[in-house]
Amino acid sequence: MKTRNEKRMMYQRALTDSILKLDPRRLARNPVMFVVEVGSVLTTLLLAQALFGEGQENPAFIGAIALWLWFTVLFANFSDALAEGRGKAQADSLRNARKDTQAKKLREAKYGTPFTLTPSSALRQGDLYLVEAGDLLAADGEAVQGVASVNESAVTGESAPVIREAGGDRSAVTGGTLILSDWLIVRVTANPGEGFLERMIAMVEGAKRQKTPNEIALNILLAAFTIIFLVVCITLLPFSLYSVNSSGLGTPVTITVLVALLVCLIPTTIGGLLPAIGIAGMDRLIRRNVIALSGRAVEAAGDVDVLLLDKTGTITLGNRQAVEFIPVGKANERELAQAAQLSSLADETPEGRSIVVLAKEKYNLRGRDGGAEGMTFIEFTAQTRMSGVNFNGTEIRKGAPDTMLEYIGTNGRAVPADLHKAVEQIAKHGGTPLVVTENGDALGVIHLKDIVKGGIKERFGHLRKMGIKTVMITGDNPLTAAAIAAEAGVDDFLAQATPEAKLKLIRNYQTGGRLVAMTGDGTNDAPALAQADVAVAMNTGTQPAREAANMIDLDSNPTKLIEIVEIGKQLLMTRGSLTTFSIANDVAKYFAIIPAAFATTYPALQALNLLGLATPASAIMSAVIFNALVIVALIPLALRGVPYRAVGAAQLLRDNLLLYGVGGLIAPFIGIKLIDLILVTLRLT
Repeated sequence: MKTRNEKRMMYQRALTDSILKLDPRRLARNPVMFVVEVGSVLTTLLLAQALFGEGQENPAFIGAIALWLWFTVLFANFSDALAEGRGKAQADSLRNARKDTQAKKLREAKYGTPFTLTPSSALRQGDLYLVEAGDLLAADGEAVQGVASVNESAVTGESAPVIREAGGDRSAVTGGTLILSDWLIVRVTANPGEGFLERMIAMVEGAKRQKTPNEIALNILLAAFTIIFLVVCITLLPFSLYSVNSSGLGTPVTITVLVALLVCLIPTTIGGLLPAIGIAGMDRLIRRNVIALSGRAVEAAGDVDVLLLDKTGTITLGNRQAVEFIPVGKANERELAQAAQLSSLADETPEGRSIVVLAKEKYNLRGRDGGAEGMTFIEFTAQTRMSGVNFNGTEIRKGAPDTMLEYIGTNGRAVPADLHKAVEQIAKHGGTPLVVTENGDALGVIHLKDIVKGGIKERFGHLRKMGIKTVMITGDNPLTAAAIAAEAGVDDFLAQATPEAKLKLIRNYQTGGRLVAMTGDGTNDAPALAQADVAVAMNTGTQPAREAANMIDLDSNPTKLIEIVEIGKQLLMTRGSLTTFSIANDVAKYFAIIPAAFATTYPALQALNLLGLATPASAIMSAVIFNALVIVALIPLALRGVPYRAVGAAQLLRDNLLLYGVGGLIAPFIGIKLIDLILVTLRLT
């Protein structure tokens, strides 16, 4: 949460930036507001003419119109600057994490060899450097040797340390983070100024934010409306002059009134808020520690209709847990639990610890003191494919069914008939069986299970209502994958997934016109990430995965993909809702300003003064003031976003039209009438 002082500074910076954005070269990127600025300049010149010469209107009226037109531009700039200000605040935080440190540069990737102290700014891609406990990582890179605990709070905000090690999918390290223990030898992957932190700073500042295709299309539409109404208003002046000269009645419409009419006719509301909506969408991702490398990715997230989710760590907790002891033959469950616990006392894997915990919770078994009992623990090896313990002439072993069946046969023991049945039953339900033996005799089977995360099934149901298909990606066999998919509630799954299979699956969906999102962290995920429309790489992942993605999750939380899709849909909903409001808003303003603008030329038009506005000048002034104030009123909604609800498209459209369409029609009538009453009461017209 921002402190009061930080908020005040953010508003002050936004006010300053809104004035700087008056530069026509910058404002020209927004055609609607550029036209309003031109109108502001023109009415200001007309004010000068009225003050020092002969003007077409009362100087007070022209001055008020000019003032509120300038306010309209400033309010639009303020909404844009305020949205950018959030990103700049995040960028300042990231910039503080970037420091020029002394790196221990190495000639070869070998721990213990001499190093040379080198400024981090002098490191180049391909250089090697050593980091030890207490050192800051000097530059982005890949760990090529060692394993260490790293504090990445400077980048992610997460205080819990993470493990980084050479090889695998957790070898990528980020400059500016702190080594807490052990050491790493890092190969630099980016030159100075090109690192991950620098790219993040450039992205969150918003200055380089690219417009999305839909945003570009909407800008073109708004520009077309502006050009059409500009032509209309330009032609109205000679038409008014001709009518007055030919009939000899009334007075021609003035340029000031025509400028006011133009500003009220063109879609200034959405034109002023559109940049802020796009920037705020990226800001919502940034506040969730996700960096979007392009605006297109944020928008594509809103259109995604297929999610590819990795099973491990996303749908399941990531570690198999022991959930059941199934005895076979003459053994009972307590005997099996005790043997399983003893064989797992030295097993530091999550599976081994869960076996010890289950035996303790279910039978209050505490294990034995290894030293006192003279235990010798047998570690798992690739050759034996089993582990266990020896003590007092007793041999306990546990391992995969095929290995253990061979072990039982080698010891000349018979395989109990119910052992095969127990193994098959566990596999059928998507679990992993571990067979336990004592002195060569089968005692039973441990049921290890992937634990599906709590609430994940409900989230998938929520996505289904949004029209999004969920697909689980796993390396498990089809039987196991099917069981977990059914329990998690996903719509489909890809078992025994290879990089080629993932890539093919994505292309098949895209060929059918679907937009696909996926997460990944390994080098083997890079091809699929590059193909996906929305590709979210984990910050802990490999460099190839991060380079292939168009979003980076600093928290390395695979389930964040669901939030990203919801944020994307919220962005599209916000833009659509405010566009609907803006167009409806303009329709209502026509009834207020057009009769008033031409009442001097055609007095009969007063019959269309449905709001009963006091005078033509009051009507025009009220419409211009409302046109400016409505932008300010909608800034919080543009920044916060319209909440997205998981309902059908037809209901969304209906609700959108009712709330923002009808609301956009009604609000101007009420607002303009209230402003008119205030102006009359204060005798300002």
